[in-house]
Amino acid sequence: MKPFEYARAGSPSDAVRRYRPGTMYLGGGTNLVDLMRLGVAEPDRLVDVSRLPLDAIEQAGDRLRVGAAVRNTDLAADPLVRARYPMLARAVLAGASGQVRNMATVAGNLLQRTRCAYFQDVGRPCNKRRPGSGCPAIEGDHTNLAVLGASDSCVATHPSDMAVALAALDAEVHVTGPEGDRIIPMPGLHRLPGDEPERDTVLEPGDLITAVELPAPPPGASTYRKVRERASFAFALVSIAATLDVGSDGVVNDCRIALGSVAHVPWRAERAERLLIGGPATGAAFLRAAEAELEQARPLPRNAYKLPLARNLIVATLEELAP
Repeated sequence: MKPFEYARAGSPSDAVRRYRPGTMYLGGGTNLVDLMRLGVAEPDRLVDVSRLPLDAIEQAGDRLRVGAAVRNTDLAADPLVRARYPMLARAVLAGASGQVRNMATVAGNLLQRTRCAYFQDVGRPCNKRRPGSGCPAIEGDHTNLAVLGASDSCVATHPSDMAVALAALDAEVHVTGPEGDRIIPMPGLHRLPGDEPERDTVLEPGDLITAVELPAPPPGASTYRKVRERASFAFALVSIAATLDVGSDGVVNDCRIALGSVAHVPWRAERAERLLIGGPATGAAFLRAAEAELEQARPLPRNAYKLPLARNLIVATLEELAP
């Protein structure tokens, strides 16, 4: 591991003041420390933000504010989260192991890097790690990688379960940085790779996430489902966070769908949502919406299986939520 300086921030503004090029913020460390051990991340300086007073979950009217330092275990177990946002609680519990959730923070979960094997192997080219070096996954092992929104520069996927639920819930990410405070909507925090795959998010150098704010829960029923190769501590092949509100006449009043592990970002299925709202809540309608959403997909030879998997997952999940 490359030697580095260490400093502990006393406040969010102090953390930002301590930032300079080569600095990284340290929260729970469950992803960053692994990347440092692999030689993927080589910060000159770590600013420890894990002890900042950002670990509260607070209700403000019909909204819920979750501090950036809230541990994943505490988020999933919180009575307000379980009662009002059960989809989010399910998504968090689907991620990693209990030991990792005990350490991992909300902000760190949002900012975790891809698990693409080429990104994590410093002996191989990777445009995310070394821009311009190439993306060997396109011709190599891309079995679990992106089928939506990828580019010629990168086919990596975002690994977070929690981020998929937050994208479906229209969460807002509160950020403080050298230019002041701002709010970033979800979807919107994460970005597609384009020709700059090294940039996972729209955050600027020195920006620090301080909280995630959830609006009032959407109407109707909601759930999170994750398809994976084994029952625990496995990243998704495809996942879905969905809400569905159906009127007494059988017409869809509101629908939110976000997909995980199909793109460089938590993928909000806006095309499918538009087709469903105002139409019948039937299996045939769900299938048409799923197929319309996946028309945008550009799979590679060994990950085309994700298309029928995602289609069937969308249909089965919406049928489960329909009254």
